[in-house]
Amino acid sequence: MLYYLFTWLDKMYDFPGAGVFQYISFRTAMSIIFSLLFTTVYGSKLISVLRAKQVGETVRNLGLEGQMQKQGTPTMGGVIILLGILIPTLLFAKLENIYVILMLVTTVWMGVIGFIDDYIKVFKKDKEGLAGRFKIMGQVGLALIIGWTMYFHPNILVRQQVTLPTTNASPLEVHQKGDSYYFTQNLKSTKTNIPFLKNNELDYARLLSFLGEGYEKYALLVFLFFVVLIITAVSNGANITDGIDGLATGTSAIIGLTLAILAYVSGNTIMAEYLNIMYIPNSGELVIFAGAFVGACVGFLWYNSYPAQVFMGDTGSLAIGGIIAVFAIMIRKELLIPILCGVFLIENLSVIIQVSCFKYTKRRFGEGRRVFLMSPLHHHYQKRGYHEAKIVTRFWIIGIILAILTIVTLKLR
Repeated sequence: MLYYLFTWLDKMYDFPGAGVFQYISFRTAMSIIFSLLFTTVYGSKLISVLRAKQVGETVRNLGLEGQMQKQGTPTMGGVIILLGILIPTLLFAKLENIYVILMLVTTVWMGVIGFIDDYIKVFKKDKEGLAGRFKIMGQVGLALIIGWTMYFHPNILVRQQVTLPTTNASPLEVHQKGDSYYFTQNLKSTKTNIPFLKNNELDYARLLSFLGEGYEKYALLVFLFFVVLIITAVSNGANITDGIDGLATGTSAIIGLTLAILAYVSGNTIMAEYLNIMYIPNSGELVIFAGAFVGACVGFLWYNSYPAQVFMGDTGSLAIGGIIAVFAIMIRKELLIPILCGVFLIENLSVIIQVSCFKYTKRRFGEGRRVFLMSPLHHHYQKRGYHEAKIVTRFWIIGIILAILTIVTLKLR
């Protein structure tokens, strides 16, 4: 909104300083600052409201040291994160941009699912919360909206090298590389970047090439399948990781900062060409959203770091996971998620391994055996006597290493 106001002031009255709102870098910085200030200043007031409403966490006794001391700590604090994302984005981003619209839809959609889950747990006194099938239905529904829009919306394009102009496409652009010339156009595509390979583009449609001629007409189905898989996996991964103070929040901030860098280079024609990655027109506005996301996560840490004054609940964790997944898909970097979101992946795998091993050994030997003392993995280390703060700090360090490795993959091929 402020972008449009200051653009109008600049054009109509040549308002001093209004022109800086044309720069993504300035609006991103303002988005981060505003989000940080909002979450830290108004976070305490929202926490007071949650306490007054007796929105306290009901903690299951898992036999962990200091666990029951958290009984009654306000939950549903994810509302603070959601507001810290939505308000700066509405203020500083171009709201007609389709990428921004999809990120706003994702934030609200996943936030509502998480809020319903928390509401059932807190006010209906049902520890199970929203039934798993309904969560999955919500995640799949969002994935279908995102995948369908990306496939059909006329403003979601990628720049690709072509030999001849295609019909109904944008004009040809001529580029020089050494003594040779090549042509590019902005086209609809189901391609994505794939890490570590020199020819670093994967077309989802090509996965059906074994069907023979005409396989391209099934490209939408393959694309939707991967979008559903990624959004569901990352959203649930973030939800599982939110088990001790500051773990999911800090890890998400690191991931968000990395995604902001990836979005910037993908939306900058010079950087994209230099790094030999897809240039995605109009995607630069996503950097502003990413700035708000990072600011909201860091600001929430003010109250969520050990010992936590508030928990984000599923309101925050499901939304955070959905945001990360959709963001990565839209900048065509979703195949980097296993690296970038390695902490989420490890936490997810620890649960899968624990449950699978227990069921198999119980069926085979009549007695269930466990690989970990407790899952997810952070509880395993708690059982081994590590303090929460030490576990969180070490997971953050791992997250930083993975983030650096993710950025390095842009040149490491």
